[in-house]
This record gives sequence, structure tokens and C-alpha cells, in this order.
Amino acid sequence: MQSDVLGSAIGGTIGLVSLIVVAIRGVRKSNQYYAQPVTQRESGKLQVIEPQVRRRQERQRRPRNRRPAHPEVLPAEATVTFGAEREAANIDEILAALDHDLIGLVPVKRKIEEIASLLLVDRARHKFGLVAPRPSLHMCFTGPPGTGKTTMALRMAELLHRLGYLERGHLVHAMRDDLVGEFVGQTAPRTKRVLERAMGGVLFIDEAYYLYRASDSKDYGQEAIEILLQVMENQRENLVVILAGYKDRMDEFFSSNPGMGSRIAHHLDFAPYDVDELVAIGQLMLDDAKYYLSADAEVALRQNLALEIGRPGFANARSVRNELDRARLRHAHRLAAEPHRHRSRDDLMRLEVADVLEGYPDLRLPADLSSRLGEG
Repeated sequence: MQSDVLGSAIGGTIGLVSLIVVAIRGVRKSNQYYAQPVTQRESGKLQVIEPQVRRRQERQRRPRNRRPAHPEVLPAEATVTFGAEREAANIDEILAALDHDLIGLVPVKRKIEEIASLLLVDRARHKFGLVAPRPSLHMCFTGPPGTGKTTMALRMAELLHRLGYLERGHLVHAMRDDLVGEFVGQTAPRTKRVLERAMGGVLFIDEAYYLYRASDSKDYGQEAIEILLQVMENQRENLVVILAGYKDRMDEFFSSNPGMGSRIAHHLDFAPYDVDELVAIGQLMLDDAKYYLSADAEVALRQNLALEIGRPGFANARSVRNELDRARLRHAHRLAAEPHRHRSRDDLMRLEVADVLEGYPDLRLPADLSSRLGEG
């Protein structure tokens, strides 16, 4: 009798656990549709960044990225509109995101628009049976840190995917250590492994000039460059390579490796931001985090950035982000220092001058702002 009861209890427990497991799996599966736009998977230092499937895209999935094996050719008297082509490729969202996420960079954005237009025209020509060789889209992004090169590469990967140029549209972020080995026989497997992961998407090589060390006769970077050159030439339909780094160092790299320079079709220069652009970038960051600057705090931030912009190590948008992170810390400490004072929603969002100014004893503020601080 007791064994029967015990057996029933165990069976009921197993059944309950099974139901819980099924429920958890169902929740995990449903949550896939609410994932963030991109995820990063790290393997050592190598980052693979892939677009996620969203619920809206799942409902509105279009077969735009793969052309039929034998598409129906339009008659010569037919017409197309590029408004309809843009809508079919669904690229306006990406171009709008570029304008929102990246302040300034007008020449860079114009080049991206030109590339998108070329691929749109190729799509339209294909409908009429007008086939042209696929354009080479290997690129070089030059400029100081924090000017949006990685963000632009991410957007470019997704744009080329939607226009049917790339099969997957993911981005693999690599540096020298991901490609070049320390001993004989390590470089080729490393480089080929990275290239395999990047196939169907974009390989973004940051600080690419470190691949080549002319002063070291035993360096294996040249082996990685030779493999890259071969793949960039023979696998253009499956891969876009973007090299990035400081302009002067990239120019020197190309002069030492003319084969690499001849395979780069587009050179995009990311100029340093001016103070107005940096303040606008900071306001975007704060908007995303649900903070804002008081009028006086904005003046103080502008003065801070004008002081910092000429100093060594200034990293444009990254330095702005670091400055605002520090301001948020001081803001939090200021509020928490008065534990019994009632705080409103606005108090929790507003950054004041005191939150921005600390750490800048040499900062010269406008006379009216200095007087207001003295009164406070």
C-alpha cells in the first residue's frame, strides 16, 4: 500500500517537473521575438554580431534577399519605381537609423546612399534581364576613435543583407590577434577560421595596420594578408571586408601592401566631431537613458568638451559617454546624500551643473553662470 502511494507521488512529481520544463521552453521560444536588435557572441576576442529576428519582421517576412533561380523577366515596355524598390528592400529603416544614431558624417552618409542606390538599380535591372558584374564593396573606414566606424559597419552589414548582396548580414569584429599566430603554423588556421565565420556577412578588421610589421622579419602578419587578399578577390559574392584605423597609418599600410589597396573600392573618412556635434551626441545618449541636462549643465558640458577636445587621448563619442557616465554617478551621489528629502521624477532625470563640473577646476564659465553657482 505504501509503495503504491510512494509510486503515485513520484509519478506526480515527475509529471509536474515535465510540465514546468515544457512551460519554460515555451517561454524561451516566445521571448526570442522580443530580443534586442543585435547580439554579440565572444569567442576569445572575436565578436560575431548578428541581426535578430523580430516579431514584426517574422509576420512581414519577404523573400527579398534571395532571388528565384529563374526569375520572370519583365517586358521591355514595363516600368519600375525606385520608391517601390526601396519599400520592397525595406532599407528606409536602416538609413533613418543612420541619421538618428550618427551625428554629422554627411560625406559618409552620402557614400552609403550611393552604394544603396547602386544596388537598388542592379535589382531593377535584374528584373529586366540586364545582368552586370557584382560590384566590389570592400571598404576602408579611417578616422580617430569614437567617430562611429563600428556602428556604420553594423548598419552596412544589415543594409547589404536587405538589398540581397549578402546572405546573412552579420558582422565579425576582428583584430590582429584573431588572425595572426605567434608561432609557425598558427596564422593560416586562425585567419581561415575567422573568414569562415564571416562568410555571408561583413568582416570588420579594426586597427588593420597592425597586421603588417615591416620591422619584424619573423612576423606572420604577411601570411594573414595574403590569405585575405585571395579571399577578397575570389569570394567577393560572399564577403565584404572593411578595414579600419587611423588615416595616416592606413595610408602607410596600403603603400606597403599595394595589393590590399587595389582591392579596396571605397574609402570613407570619419572626421572628428566638433563641440556642437559632441553635445548633440551627448543629448542623444541622455535621451536613450531618460536623462536630460539643465540649461546651465548644458553650458558646462559644452565648456568641458571644448577643454577636452584638443587633449591627447580624446575619443570623441566615447569620451562624451564617459563624461556623462561620471555625471550620472555624481548625480546619484548628490541625491542619495539627502536621504530624507522627497525627490520627483524630474529630479531623477535632470543633471545639474554640479554633476558636470566636478574634476574641472580650471574651467572658465560664463560670468552669469558663475554668479548663479555662487548664489547656489
